[in-house]
Amino acid sequence: MKTIELEYDLVIVGGGTGGPMAAVKAKEKNPKLRVLVLEKANVKRSGAISMGMDGLNNAVIPGHATPEQYTKEITVANDGIVDQKGVYAYASNSYAMIEELDRWGVKFEKDETGDYAVRKVHHLGSYVLPMPEGHHMKKVLYRQLKRQRVDITNRVVATRLITGVNGEIAGVMGFDCRTADFYVIKAKAVVLCTGAAGRLGLPASGYMFGTYENPTNSGEGHVMAYHAGAELTNLECFQVNPLIKDYNGPACAYVTGPFGGFTANSTGARFIECDYWSGQMMLEFYNELEGGRGPVFLKLDHLAEETIAEIEHILHTNERPSRGRFHERRGNDYRQKAIEMHISEIGFCSGHSASGIWTNEKGECSLPGLYAAGDCASIPHNYMLGAFVYGKFCGENAADYIAGKSATVINTDMVEAERRRIMAPLARSEGLTPFQVEYKTRRIVNDYLQPPKVTRKMEIALERFGEIKDDLDELGAVNPHELMRAMEAHTIRDCAELAARSSLFRKESRWGLYHLCVDHPEKDDENWFCHTNVSKGADGKTVFRKREIEPYIVELNAEEKAAYQRLRVAGTKTAIAV
Repeated sequence: MKTIELEYDLVIVGGGTGGPMAAVKAKEKNPKLRVLVLEKANVKRSGAISMGMDGLNNAVIPGHATPEQYTKEITVANDGIVDQKGVYAYASNSYAMIEELDRWGVKFEKDETGDYAVRKVHHLGSYVLPMPEGHHMKKVLYRQLKRQRVDITNRVVATRLITGVNGEIAGVMGFDCRTADFYVIKAKAVVLCTGAAGRLGLPASGYMFGTYENPTNSGEGHVMAYHAGAELTNLECFQVNPLIKDYNGPACAYVTGPFGGFTANSTGARFIECDYWSGQMMLEFYNELEGGRGPVFLKLDHLAEETIAEIEHILHTNERPSRGRFHERRGNDYRQKAIEMHISEIGFCSGHSASGIWTNEKGECSLPGLYAAGDCASIPHNYMLGAFVYGKFCGENAADYIAGKSATVINTDMVEAERRRIMAPLARSEGLTPFQVEYKTRRIVNDYLQPPKVTRKMEIALERFGEIKDDLDELGAVNPHELMRAMEAHTIRDCAELAARSSLFRKESRWGLYHLCVDHPEKDDENWFCHTNVSKGADGKTVFRKREIEPYIVELNAEEKAAYQRLRVAGTKTAIAV
């Protein structure tokens, strides 16, 4: 295996959604920059939008919503634990990004007047913009990358960041998952766009790659940032979503809700007013599912034929086209019966909750020269459009940071240590397989971390994760592809430990089901109305700190603050009290 050394001004790790936008905007800001997109799959078909997307969940479009209104919505949905500047910065730039994507060739649904056809799903405002032909998204992005002459290296798995003597970013390391060649890439700045930690829990179906999130996104960005010394935030705010039972995809109330579909209990009755995914909504879902009125279903069988046909066109051709084949094999027909739903495995994903690598409203992380955008970053409920907007912020701000900056001298000992860590499994003719170690880790995640959370369970989980850390020294890999799985096993274990330690640190319940603690069942604003940031200390141990909520720039009244406590349909009772 060769060692390949490269040098760029800016390296972007991840070629899914935010990564391509960051690269394009950095080159637009300074066409002379040497910009590289590093992707462990292929940029043409990678990331959470590899098969496209069926709509924008958070489009802030004049005439339908305002940045102030959206900022209120996300603040309320997150129990007030937000950096409003970050949310407002997204909301203020949302419409301009939609217009630019429109010019690039992305096709959004429009009404007969040519206006964007915005739908209402959220509890307070209207932000959903359908994309019936969203399957072409990756082609549009790839065309822009080539137009800006961005360099692309596919099939390289990034594993660690390189830092300078003062903690500043100096590059990234990784390996080719087909040749095992070791890569050392010097850079003046790095943007992490690695997506969610989507392979943290194990799906109820038992399929290791049958996750709600894109399973190739196993949390590399989170772990790279952590080991480099950057702060992560609110990792106890798990992502837990409703999904189709036994299918790795959302039930898509976002798509069906505006057409008249809704979530129903076993009697066929609607029990929540708003199908917008929030922790409180998921708590109501959990209570109904486990409280004697489950299973829970997506109900469409009351709709007209032409309405169902339109829903099928959207859901079965974009994002997850296997959905239609799944229903066909199951004998499911939206016209005949409701579709059974369930609760997903846990993960880290700011797109649907509020956890990730801490970033400010400019996309800057806590280390100089490090930026993050999309599901791996911390701007809450960011979704695809948020990844684009913050990809833009990161690319432009990184270009400014790089200007006039000389390359940092890298620590050769750090590089050699990482090379040895990566290559060790290839040198073992016998040993544990990556699949064994990964399955064991994720099985423990489900047994001990899945909400509702119990202190003693999480303590046991940490003991088991410590044992698995020793197991990693026995990992073997027979080829470069299996080596990628081995390094992912390292990443998944690290994320699992961070999830447990973060959950133990916050001693209250918050965000509905996302952080529902049996031992601390009440919300405690006096002690825990704050962010919880975690980083790696000089001794290698996790270090936590409470980070104050910055002063709001959009104030809320008492009724607005309590909006998400009124999600149940009037007259229905909670099935159980957890």
